[in-house]
Amino acid sequence: MTLEQTPVTARTDVRRPAAATLPATPTRPPARPYFKRGMLLSTGALAWAAGMVVIGSDPSGGTEEAVFSTVSGLFQIGLLGLLTVLWQSQALGEGRLARFFLRLEAGVLLLAIASTFVDGIGVSDLDKTGWLLLDLCWPLSMLGMFLIGIRIAVAGRWRGLSRWWPMVAESWAIVSVPAYGAFGSTVAGYVGAAHLCVGYAVLGQIVARKER
Repeated sequence: MTLEQTPVTARTDVRRPAAATLPATPTRPPARPYFKRGMLLSTGALAWAAGMVVIGSDPSGGTEEAVFSTVSGLFQIGLLGLLTVLWQSQALGEGRLARFFLRLEAGVLLLAIASTFVDGIGVSDLDKTGWLLLDLCWPLSMLGMFLIGIRIAVAGRWRGLSRWWPMVAESWAIVSVPAYGAFGSTVAGYVGAAHLCVGYAVLGQIVARKER
C-alpha cells in the first residue's frame, strides 16, 4: 500500500496582516537655524578687516577699488543675512514699527550694496548728485544698524551676550568714521579692522550658535 502526502495549497482568500506602521515623528527644527548666516557675517567681517589692513580705508586705483569693493560687499551680504535673522527671531519686537524699520534698513542696505558694486567696476562719479546720494546709503545703512543694536538691547528678546553684543558690533560707524576724520585713512583702516574683528566677527559666531 502506497501512502501519498499532498501539501495543502495556500489559500488566496486570506489577506496578510498589514505591516505595523510607526507613528510619524514630528520634524525637529535645526538645532542652530542661523548657523550659515552667522558664519557668513563673520567671514564678511574678517574679509573686510583684512582689506582695510592691506589697502586702507581709502583705496586708490582700479585694482584696489575692485578688491576693496569685493570684500566690503561680502560683509554687506552678511549684514543682509543678519537682518533676516533679526526678522525671523523678532529681535526688535513683534510690532509693525519693528518690521517697518527692518524693511527700511534692508532697502537702504541694498542701495549700499549697489553703490559698492558700481564703485568696484569704476562707473560711479561722486561729482554727480545721483551717484553721491547712492554713496551716502553706505554710511546711512551702518547708522541704521547701530540704532538696531540699541533696539535689540532695549527689547530684550535675545538673551545673554546676544542681547548686548549687537550694540557693540554695530557701533562700527560711530567709532570708525570719527577716527577717519581725526587720524586719516591709514589709522582709520586699522581702527575699523580691529572693530570689525571684535564686533561683527564675534557677533557672527554668537548668531551661528543661537538655537532660536
